[in-house]
Amino acid sequence: MSILQLLHSNPALFLISITLLSLTIGSFLNVVAYRLPLIIEREWKGQCRELLELSKEDGGDSISLSHPRSACPKCGHQITAWENIPVISYLILQGRCSECNRPISIRYPLVELTTALLSLVVAWHFGFSWQTAVAVPLTWALIALTLIDFDHQLLPDSIVLPALWGGLLISLFGVFADTHSAIIGAITGYLSLWTIFHLFKLLTGKEGMGYGDFKLLALFGVWLGWQSLIQIMLLSSVVGAVVGISLILFRGRDRNIPIPFGPYLAAAGWISMLWGDQINAAYLNWAGLG
Repeated sequence: MSILQLLHSNPALFLISITLLSLTIGSFLNVVAYRLPLIIEREWKGQCRELLELSKEDGGDSISLSHPRSACPKCGHQITAWENIPVISYLILQGRCSECNRPISIRYPLVELTTALLSLVVAWHFGFSWQTAVAVPLTWALIALTLIDFDHQLLPDSIVLPALWGGLLISLFGVFADTHSAIIGAITGYLSLWTIFHLFKLLTGKEGMGYGDFKLLALFGVWLGWQSLIQIMLLSSVVGAVVGISLILFRGRDRNIPIPFGPYLAAAGWISMLWGDQINAAYLNWAGLG
């Protein structure tokens, strides 16, 4: 019996495997969220210096997603393999660096747990299927985008565009949407936010969102088809408004500090991917149209 046959015949083992794999991926997503913006910033600076014909700036040690090894941000202690076991190492170390004993951000295990939980929900919802095979990696990508956009107001093309092209590829097999709906969804998703952006800028003189948001909505248009876009926009606007107002009221956030829209768009798209049809049916029943 092959591994795939074993997982197919044993749903519990399948769900456990997805959860454990996603815990490990969650640890990697912490690295991506921290290092990718630094890599992009260095690339931008290098391009600017090249354009201005300036000498290359000494950027220090090279950095990639795999090099150098992760280290404590306080003392520089390199994290060993046993200190890097998702969640478990954090609990064993009691949330402190083994070298300097300073606190380690709880964000790291929370990201790992969230990645595992959301992936488990996807696997539970779709079961052993092609939907799970593609939706779980998309979930990982959305978590990385959420973290980066929350920290830096940035949705990297290096994550968004491969996911978008991947959505076009799977549309050939009708996993979530057919190719016709996916192509229209990409165009409609991008142009809808592009239009709102320019109208808002024309009326207020301010930029209400970034171009990465256009691409992210286009991504969901590709994956889920153009039919899902209105639902995603409404969900993201409601969630964004509630969270934004809460931050202002309860945490005293300055109203002039921009609140990234990408995390709410990512959350709305993920919810629509799993429960979009049920949400539509519930709304129609509530409106007396079902």
